[in-house]
Amino acid sequence: MMTVDEIRAQRRTVDTNGLRHSVLDYGAGAAAARDLLVLPGITTPAVCADFLATRLTALGFRVVVPDVRGRGESDRAAPGGYRLVDYAADVAGLVDVLDLRAPLVLGHSMGARIAAAYAVHHAPDDHGPLVLVDPPTSGPGRAPYPTTREAFLDQLRAAQAGTTADGVAAFYPGWPRRELELRARHLATCDETAVVETHRGFETEDFFRYWTELRGTVLLVHGADSPVVPPDAVDELRGSRPDIPVVPVTGAGHMVPWDELDQFLDLLTPHLLTYRENQE
Repeated sequence: MMTVDEIRAQRRTVDTNGLRHSVLDYGAGAAAARDLLVLPGITTPAVCADFLATRLTALGFRVVVPDVRGRGESDRAAPGGYRLVDYAADVAGLVDVLDLRAPLVLGHSMGARIAAAYAVHHAPDDHGPLVLVDPPTSGPGRAPYPTTREAFLDQLRAAQAGTTADGVAAFYPGWPRRELELRARHLATCDETAVVETHRGFETEDFFRYWTELRGTVLLVHGADSPVVPPDAVDELRGSRPDIPVVPVTGAGHMVPWDELDQFLDLLTPHLLTYRENQE
């Protein structure tokens, strides 16, 4: 098995759901590896999740991370094309065209919402395990998403103007230098319409609708200090689905793997290895 330092991604471009999608494929050709699909957040191009993808690949998985529509090197959708149903249909198409076999789906933030919508709409009975990391629990009749649209746009426009790692560190002071540099370099590839419409969806589309309909093996991980999954939302998540583990990562805010990678992986690895062993 390769070490983390030896793992490299192959960038691939595929067409599905009416758009061209760019993906990073780690471990392609490792026929015995189980498939794991990572779905990033609202302003996270695939390359910015490399630090996590390499660690997951080292556990024996073929890891695929897409540039979600409107980010990175993937196509931009027409206005109105950034609803959960659109993102979920992209995932269904990627699973098919990349020949992913009932993949384990790990989604962070927006990606966690997408993972839940994909499972409910496209694979209610035959998806692999879901790992939902700090999904936005805002929505109709709930408190607004804690980061405003203007704050997202301020960061995006700073990136378009040529921000630096030090500039990004003002928002994420605890991040490793490499991750600050990657975000500074690639944040500008996020389309403004994609960000604005997705942020609107955080407040108009109800995550709990999907949460209550999920089947199969599901794990929800949240940052203990995350404003995106506040204590009252944790209580509602647990109360509405007591069968699904809802587990905090201490010391982490919303950007859980970036904030506390080792603790996150220590929590996650037993679940991943159990899944891998059960599939062999």
